[in-house]
Amino acid sequence: MTTTAMLRAFCDAVEQRNGKAFADLFTEDGVYHDVFYGAFAGREKIAAMIDDWFYRTATDFRWDMHDPVSNGTTLYARYTFSYRSILPEADGARAMFEGVAIMTLRDGRIVSYHEVANTAPAFVDLKFAPERIAKIVARQGAELRARPEMKRHLG
Repeated sequence: MTTTAMLRAFCDAVEQRNGKAFADLFTEDGVYHDVFYGAFAGREKIAAMIDDWFYRTATDFRWDMHDPVSNGTTLYARYTFSYRSILPEADGARAMFEGVAIMTLRDGRIVSYHEVANTAPAFVDLKFAPERIAKIVARQGAELRARPEMKRHLG
């Protein structure tokens, strides 16, 4: 499968609520690190993330990958992503994000997916209270500080 075809299949599976098709893009031991929900390891949990976690509070997903770059082992792609929230306070608002997907590949499948996402505009779209936004951003900051590559930046 070409990189472009894999990325389109990735996005289509989310948009179609097809966790199995999504999980099949990953290796058996693959891990999806979601910016909101954390890590999901293995195909069964990755499929459940799409079929349950993603659709628990949202619908009408749209995901597009742009400008992919890969060396065969690592794949980077800028993305745009949105969904319609079904949270009561959001009143049906469309939450929009942009980010960069970072994937480690092995034998044409995804071993690890990480993302760097600009989530702040979506929180405003969703009409989250400032205190709730601060709590989420603080958690994201704690996760960033806990990463090994940030150790040198903390001292």
